[in-house]
Amino acid sequence: MQRQFIMRVLTGLVGAPLVVMAAWLGGLWWAVLLAVLSGIGVWEFYRMARVDGINPISWIGIPSAVIVPFLVHGMFNDWFYVPVSAAVVGMLVVFTALLLTRSTGEKPLASAGVTVLGVLYTAGTLSFAYAIRYHPYVIGAAAGSALVVLPVWMAWSTDTGAYLFGRIFGGAKLMPSVSPGKTIAGSIGGLLITIGMAFGYCEYVLKPLAEVTMTASGTIVFAVLMSLVAQVGDLFESLLKREAGVKDSSGVFPGHGGVLDRLDSMFFVMPVAYLMLPWLLVSVPMGPQ
Repeated sequence: MQRQFIMRVLTGLVGAPLVVMAAWLGGLWWAVLLAVLSGIGVWEFYRMARVDGINPISWIGIPSAVIVPFLVHGMFNDWFYVPVSAAVVGMLVVFTALLLTRSTGEKPLASAGVTVLGVLYTAGTLSFAYAIRYHPYVIGAAAGSALVVLPVWMAWSTDTGAYLFGRIFGGAKLMPSVSPGKTIAGSIGGLLITIGMAFGYCEYVLKPLAEVTMTASGTIVFAVLMSLVAQVGDLFESLLKREAGVKDSSGVFPGHGGVLDRLDSMFFVMPVAYLMLPWLLVSVPMGPQ
């Protein structure tokens, strides 16, 4: 238990500064990080699908996942505009490729679904991290970084709190058929820890760096929602691994699994955070000190 917890903390201590640095630099650097994570993530997604007997079109899906964050980067810089119809055309390209490369015995329907879903699940969700970094409510590197790290902090708090409470209190399992190690006590503990961490982050990070915060009720709503969504993301990835019969999505991070294992909660919290922040953020200009 102690060694596993220490490794979890060390992973956060190493990974967090890299994420914060890329978020601070923003622009192309932020897009590059998201593109790399998306590309590896969708490769892992397809890898698990193949274990389950489904053969997605990697030569379309992986480049597409890598390109999506750069398209978002270009759109935020007003270099071009990508209409929704482009996504539909992309889907038709996948269908055409399936017609040319898959026989009826190779599960073409499942291959099409996994190919498209993999891109949406990884690049489609992570790209919201770029949108949060350049949210209209915040201006500047410090403010944008503080805001985009908020959902990351919520997910990390949930994961850490759930692990600690689950180990300490044990008890009834949350969803034993999906993730035997997770407990109801851990789920509740993760939620409580996240609420406390949210208040601290809003007061000591978001307010001074971004000059925005949330009301007390808004903070609770946001923290509870982020914690629940993070846990759903974690369980969903566990469900995928259960079906594929694998312990980790890959070995990209030795001893810690892959990108999907590390970012399972991020895929869920980023889109939801982007949706909720305009409703919950309030301005608190600090003024000259």
